[in-house]
Amino acid sequence: MPTAVYAASLDPITRGHLWMIQQGARLFDRLIVAIGVNPSKRPTIDIATRLDLTARSIGEAGLSGNIEVQSFERLFLVDFARRHGADVLLRGIRDETDFSYELTMRHVNEDLAPEILTVVLMPPRELREVSSSFVRGLVGHVGWEQVVGRYVTPCVLDSLREQHAAQPAE
Repeated sequence: MPTAVYAASLDPITRGHLWMIQQGARLFDRLIVAIGVNPSKRPTIDIATRLDLTARSIGEAGLSGNIEVQSFERLFLVDFARRHGADVLLRGIRDETDFSYELTMRHVNEDLAPEILTVVLMPPRELREVSSSFVRGLVGHVGWEQVVGRYVTPCVLDSLREQHAAQPAE
């Protein structure tokens, strides 16, 4: 029975990520949502909160059953996949830039683990521009909550409100 790993930073999780998770849960018997901790990046949300918001967002979206949420650090993604018995890496591409990056990563992953297949999905048009960095860039502008609320689940919006309120005014 195929097991897939969908890895992302989820800083924060968006409706675009949830679309990928929904498709992965539909296509594979087991889907592991793997939140990567990249030492070269400075996330705005700590890993414990990202794990919690991801699990809660999956629930708010009505997804469950064959989905697990985990984190990993200082491992190649294919090594994480091997440790969890995964046969597939699930990746998403929104545009040409994503395509170039994912093509390179697919080749590297194939060199490291030729037995693990990479499957790539493209989100629907209305989710194409939605990314964590896009959402983070909207926070703080007048009326941001209404705009951001279109791209994230209610629990993520609440968390972003709390985080924004805790920041000192400039």
